[in-house]
Amino acid sequence: MKATIITIGDEILIGQITDTNSGFIANALNKIGVDVYEMISISDDKKHILETFAKVQNQVDFVIITGGLGPTKDDITKITFCEYFEDSLQRNTVVEDHIIELFAKMNYAISQVNRDQALVPSKCIVLPNQFGTAPGMWMQKEKTVFVSLPGVPYEMKAIVTNQLIPKIANEYKRPYILHKTVLTYGQGESIVAERIEEWENSLPSFVKLAYLPSPGRVRLRLTAKGNEATVLQNTIHNLVQQLSEIIGDIIVGFEEEEQIEVVLGRLLTEKSLTLSTAESCTGGKISELITSVAGSSSYFRGSIVSYATDVKVALLNVSQGSIESFSVVSKKVAEEMAVGVQQLLQTDFAIATTGNAGPTQGDADAAVGTVCLAIATPKGVFSEEYNFGQPRQKVIDRAANKGLELLLKEILKNY
Repeated sequence: MKATIITIGDEILIGQITDTNSGFIANALNKIGVDVYEMISISDDKKHILETFAKVQNQVDFVIITGGLGPTKDDITKITFCEYFEDSLQRNTVVEDHIIELFAKMNYAISQVNRDQALVPSKCIVLPNQFGTAPGMWMQKEKTVFVSLPGVPYEMKAIVTNQLIPKIANEYKRPYILHKTVLTYGQGESIVAERIEEWENSLPSFVKLAYLPSPGRVRLRLTAKGNEATVLQNTIHNLVQQLSEIIGDIIVGFEEEEQIEVVLGRLLTEKSLTLSTAESCTGGKISELITSVAGSSSYFRGSIVSYATDVKVALLNVSQGSIESFSVVSKKVAEEMAVGVQQLLQTDFAIATTGNAGPTQGDADAAVGTVCLAIATPKGVFSEEYNFGQPRQKVIDRAANKGLELLLKEILKNY
């Protein structure tokens, strides 16, 4: 089965907002065996919307639309739906009751414009919106189902997760699609590809491999598609076992959601260990990654973003003599930063960064891209120096990921 995703809104086309809805919807559909054929962004223009609907009609099984369902005059999706399906709006009392209840809970006055969000095409199946006023709408024309969803991400996600996906799964027969993502750290895409070339060449025809690189990490996504779930599961299991024998030294986790910060957090929790960070050139990026994981407060105690040299000295007890002898961007200073925050926040481990992220060298002694990383442990401290090149954001991202990687490997090896 195939689907087209359409996002409606001038704000997307002028770059005012980034379309994140399409990615979420595509991922949700893919998990139940619906292939996304294309993603289209179009303007808030009735003619444009009607032409796009006509173009995709009968070309795919599902057309999922987001946006244009708000209460203001520029939100024209419902009216356009009616025109395309030769229908008219009618008031849905269940939706209206929900809107009234929603406004009462917030203690807001409800206007007629808000009440009119309960007007929906008479032929549609309503998909309730528990978090907002605009419901989802399911309508079919010939061979294609059109589903209109609100553009507000958290409202859309709830409808997709709780209404749309279960409805498609229950009412349509689909092939099985199984994904398994292997998370690797420390080697680039080309090196990983070279190491697994023979294994990749022997993959069965119904299994595809995708390389998903990002700074410091490469995800290897295996996708198997077929009619027998057991065959797919056994095949993927065996392939991952083979892969682990080849590149087990750089595999740190599995599944797309298992980023290194998740794997590290689980390990720290299981071993009842604590962590702190002292960041200079990464500007808090490491602590941002760590705290993006729910429950990180159980092991992460805090961070000192010591961007200025005098802050390194005053708060982290970095020696002025070390700075003068080795420069502020040095392994020695990174080690003192790590030990300083470890002692200050009383943690088992600490990660520290100091470097020159660019874009210009300025007054720094270190070349642009140079980063020194240190890990303080219960047994001592060690450090590494890298050059992550340019541009600035690449340096920051790669340094942050490398810091997590160094800590993860240290804990797995010695604790």
